[in-house]
Amino acid sequence: MKKWSFICFISFFFFQSSVIAAEPVQKYTIPNSVMDISKENTYPNPTQDLPYLQPSKFAKELIKSANVKIDNPELIRLLNESSATTTPLAIGYRANIYLGQWPLNYQSTETAINWEYQKINTNFYDNRSGNAPQKISYRQETQKHIRGGLTAKIPNEEAVKKMMLLTAMKKTNLPLAFGTVIGIGTKKDRAYNVPVQKLGYLYAYAPAVNEKGKVTYGEVYVVLKGNKKRIVVKNITTQGIGAWIPVQDRVSFSYVISGSPR
Repeated sequence: MKKWSFICFISFFFFQSSVIAAEPVQKYTIPNSVMDISKENTYPNPTQDLPYLQPSKFAKELIKSANVKIDNPELIRLLNESSATTTPLAIGYRANIYLGQWPLNYQSTETAINWEYQKINTNFYDNRSGNAPQKISYRQETQKHIRGGLTAKIPNEEAVKKMMLLTAMKKTNLPLAFGTVIGIGTKKDRAYNVPVQKLGYLYAYAPAVNEKGKVTYGEVYVVLKGNKKRIVVKNITTQGIGAWIPVQDRVSFSYVISGSPR
């Protein structure tokens, strides 16, 4: 009896574990009020193609030897374009090559989405004198530029922005860019009801991701000693940073019915 109870307990435990493991975890749920306008947008936004740059064999050896994690794609690109040939006659050869101060890696501490980051449009219909319900739908009245950026001045901003953008895209699985445009005349067919003796206001917002974390900086040296080569990072510092990164071709809607003008 005890053996049977133990077997049942083990079977139940593994069943529960498999159920828990199978449950999908979606941290960033897109609200129903947010719609994809990539096909309707009259302004074709360029796709942000920022694949992770794969280091060469030589770059991998150097990065592995470093005393600090290196993720900066610009620094990896520089190392990919470099080479050092070993030779049996290199005994006693020494060299320290200073590559400059670089942002080495970005570590995310918080990623949040503001679905109403910036209001971009208002459509309304006045049905106060009407005798039947009317419909209202989204139509972009003017072209809107939505710009993001870092929340503070920081050395080597462009490299930091690229690392933050790659991190935020991976965490949210959303199309992100530090700048995006909603073209004039962009529209959606979803209709909203405006009752008799009421005004209907349809507000449109551009969403954006708020990315926060810290950047590690350091002075990078390539040290060659005989047939050995390695990276040494000196004067390591860490700085906190945040950024607003707009979501491309997504619009969040808020519909309000009012008895008087707003």
